[in-house]
This record gives sequence, structure tokens and C-alpha cells, in this order.
Amino acid sequence: MTLNREEALNVAKVLTEALPYIQRFTGKTVVVKYGGNAMTGDQNEDAFARDIVLLKTVGIHPVVVHGGGPQIGDMLKKLDIPSRFVAGMRVTDAETMDIVEMILGGKVNKAIVSRINQNGGKAIGLTGKDANLIRARKMLVPETGDDGQVHMRDVGQVGEVVEVRTDFLRMMVASDFIPVIAPVGVGDDGESYNINADLVAGKVAEALKAEKLILATNIPGVLDKNKNILTGLSTTDVDALIADGTIYGGMLPKIACALDAVKNGVVSAHIFDGRVPHATLLEVFTDEGMGTLIKNRV
Repeated sequence: MTLNREEALNVAKVLTEALPYIQRFTGKTVVVKYGGNAMTGDQNEDAFARDIVLLKTVGIHPVVVHGGGPQIGDMLKKLDIPSRFVAGMRVTDAETMDIVEMILGGKVNKAIVSRINQNGGKAIGLTGKDANLIRARKMLVPETGDDGQVHMRDVGQVGEVVEVRTDFLRMMVASDFIPVIAPVGVGDDGESYNINADLVAGKVAEALKAEKLILATNIPGVLDKNKNILTGLSTTDVDALIADGTIYGGMLPKIACALDAVKNGVVSAHIFDGRVPHATLLEVFTDEGMGTLIKNRV
């Protein structure tokens, strides 16, 4: 393809703008959570895969953690198994857990791995059960009862992260592999646990002392009360936005994950709309970025 003068200048401008970011982040680890709601078709999924391969090619080390909630929901519907949620967590009995493992560890994980490899990467698919990568325990979920009191409810095989085995991940990263992790953990008794992908991504980023935690989802970022995207936020800013009700509802768990990561050693967290083609590159390599940036500063 031949570029005209204006197009060529735009390409040169983009490359020049990206250079200092490439220099700054070379050798650093970036954990990217790729949400199931951001997987919106072949074109966008290929764009995401190319972004991940490019990060690796310029010396940045991406680790991908993916979701798959919509895909799990679709399969449960096909099998006539009802989906139930408590405080945003899917109630996961043994039958549902089998479907979760099949969709996350099989269909979704392998599709992402395949796309990255087709675009020149060396991706390897994992669940948290492989090599005991993600140790987990049962999570009890708070629920407000009819009496107005908050009760801790057992919602089945839903877990929280106890430990991330970083030696295994670092070995793969050093061997030029791109780990792609399905958020299924393993308990002390060998039981499988369905874990929220945001939580897994945050804990993986913390354990690896990552430069960035990137949450690619189906929202543009943190919005103020006038629906404008907020960025350049400190942890103190975020705490204040939660306190005054600007951040509420379904955004709270995602923000809590990003906040915890930044407070525990991750340099910055980014939340943006992963349905935008090449959003990951735009967030990492441009001055303007794409969504909300959170850093641990006062």
C-alpha cells in the first residue's frame, strides 16, 4: 500500500510519539485483563492480538488475563441452566463450574492464544490450575437480606486469590512466551474455583510488580456525573470519588481491583474501552491515552 504525503507524516508522528514510551517501558511487565465483553468480533480480536504481539516485539512483557462472562452465560442458556448472581458474582455450583472451566480454559483461552500466535506471537494458554499458578480459597459474598442486615453468603465454587506463583510466570516471560491466563484457581483440596478476572489480573500484577495493570472492558473509563472521562487520578482522588458517589454500583469492583493493585506496588492502572481497535497501544504509547489512568500519588 502506498501512502500519500499526509498519511506518511501521520505515521511518522505516531512512531515518534511512541518512541519515549517504548524506551521507558522496555523490559517492564504489563498485565492486560481482556474482558469477555470486549471480545466483539474477528476484526477487534485480531487488533487486540496484534497489540499484544507488538508490545512483546518492542521488549515489553505482556501477561494476558481474560474473562468470559458473556460466553459462559450463552452456554448456560443453551444448556437450559439458569444464571444467578449475588453481588455481581455468578453462583457456581458443581455443574456450572464444569461449564466455566470448559468455556474459560477451553474455548475462550484457546481462541485468544490462537489469534496471538497467528499474528506472530508465542502465546501459551493456562488456567490457574496449571502448576498451581493461582492458589485460591472459597469467597463468601456479602448480601443484604430481607431484614436489612448484611449476611455473608456461600455462592458455591467462587474463589478469591490466595497466592500467585510468580516463578512459573517469570520463567515463561523470560522464554519469550506470552502467558494467557484463564481465571480458574485451585484450592488446597484440589477443588476448582471460578474467580473474577479483574481480581486475578490485579493480583497477578501485584505479584509480578508490574509496570501497568490494563483493564480492557466495555466502558470508556471512570466517568464524572456529567459522563466525562476522568483520568490522571491519584488513589486519594479515587477514594474521594467513591465516597461522594461518583463511582458506584458495577464500577466499584473494577475500581477496587485497580486501586488495590496501585496501592500494592503496581505503578499505574488503566481502564478503557477494549472494543476500540488498538485501544491497548493507544493507551500505552500515546500522550492522550484512551481511558482512565490511576497512579499512586498524593
